[in-house]
Amino acid sequence: MSVSAVGSFWLSPSPGKLPRPRMVVRSSAVSVAPILTHLQKQCATPLPVLRHVADAMAADMRAGLAVDGGSDLKMILSYVDTFPTGNEKGLFYALDLGGTNFRVLRVQLGGKDERVIATEFEQVTIPQELMFGTSEELFDFIACGLANFAKKEGGKFHLPSGRKREIGFTFSFPVKQTSIDSGILMKWTKGFAVSGTAGRDVVACLNEAMERQGLDMQVSALVNDTVGTLAGARYWDDDVMVAVILGTGTNACYVERTDVIPKLQGQMSSSGRTIISTEWGAFSNGLPLTEFDRDMDAASINPGEQIFEKTISGMYLGEIVRRVLLKMAEAGALFGEYVSEKLSTPFILRTPDICAMQQDNSDHLDAVGAILYDVTGVKSDLSVRKMVVEVCDTIVKRGGRLAGAGIVGILQKMEEDSKDLIFGKRTVVAMDGGLYENYPQYRRYLKEAVTELLGLEMSKNVVIEHSKDGSGIGAALLAASNSKY
Repeated sequence: MSVSAVGSFWLSPSPGKLPRPRMVVRSSAVSVAPILTHLQKQCATPLPVLRHVADAMAADMRAGLAVDGGSDLKMILSYVDTFPTGNEKGLFYALDLGGTNFRVLRVQLGGKDERVIATEFEQVTIPQELMFGTSEELFDFIACGLANFAKKEGGKFHLPSGRKREIGFTFSFPVKQTSIDSGILMKWTKGFAVSGTAGRDVVACLNEAMERQGLDMQVSALVNDTVGTLAGARYWDDDVMVAVILGTGTNACYVERTDVIPKLQGQMSSSGRTIISTEWGAFSNGLPLTEFDRDMDAASINPGEQIFEKTISGMYLGEIVRRVLLKMAEAGALFGEYVSEKLSTPFILRTPDICAMQQDNSDHLDAVGAILYDVTGVKSDLSVRKMVVEVCDTIVKRGGRLAGAGIVGILQKMEEDSKDLIFGKRTVVAMDGGLYENYPQYRRYLKEAVTELLGLEMSKNVVIEHSKDGSGIGAALLAASNSKY
């Protein structure tokens, strides 16, 4: 998944054209308090639930490493086995394609003493028609953007003589990686329907387009954004072992020993380690789900899939809250005699909206009232607003705590194979994504769950650090550490 797709929860599915406000009469007058109480009970994540989730995550990881298709978790091999050391020197580029924009970036590296001397980046919006065009059209457009960006190179940026410019390519769509610099596109997602790419090597597609543009560059590393985040954070801190993206969608990757990956079948890396992309959004074992989750899943474009993602990531939290409020409005007259048509519109309430409501500290919760009115067309008094905030908190608390349990599951799996190498010393988890960055309550619940599961002493060794937009630099660094030179 990508920074633009996963890493920012400010993107949300367009709900389409809103219907004209029409009033529908509520069905019955039941008090809403029991609905909230029942919701809180179903969403509860006491320690035994968290422990089950962490253990199941570790077990699913093992099964996914044993054989392809062994569990819900794909456990994709990244082929990254040389990590940035800090000694890298020279000029490297990164290209990040993961949503409706792509980013191009250049970085001048100065080795151990100077590290990152300078960086520059640009963002380019992909025209809607190219998302439904041919492979050549899309990649020609990207190569053209890259060529225009490369033309502006100057100042502190200079390529050592006799070298070709090298790129780290962050491509955040489902890819079956075949080496550090090649991967077959399995299918387009996120609203893309480009013809002629599925089943092809995406690096070859880009290389051919660069040739057509007369651009003398080559891809040295193909990565997803989670792997890029890990590499970018590890460049500054050798203790980084895990990277997690929590934004519109979610994923996690970590550093694994190659001798504990049965499906590698004896292929060893020079360092004895590699990065595994867990694709943990597909995890589903033992999660506390409600009727609202089941209904939302059934109505989604991928029913029965990505259940963990649908419980913890930014694309879905607002929608779950909306579904709860709709039931409260219909069954318990939460917003009066009528239910606004807007409240019945899927995805009209976004995670940034529920985040903003939870930040309201005013006496009358004026911001909550304004958001409810502006976004869902309902009027509310103070007691109603308090209940709405409780609903938001219930859904966000569950999401944050389950994400924390997932992180502990990854650490547990690593610890089982390398006694005291994880919990016995400082271990850093690099976090990126708009949900983690912008939602303080979510962040707090995540960290509390990690502490509860590990205990106060052991959890002191686990450092959760925000690594903002690390995946672009990370991709350039992986191009450098896997450089042909």
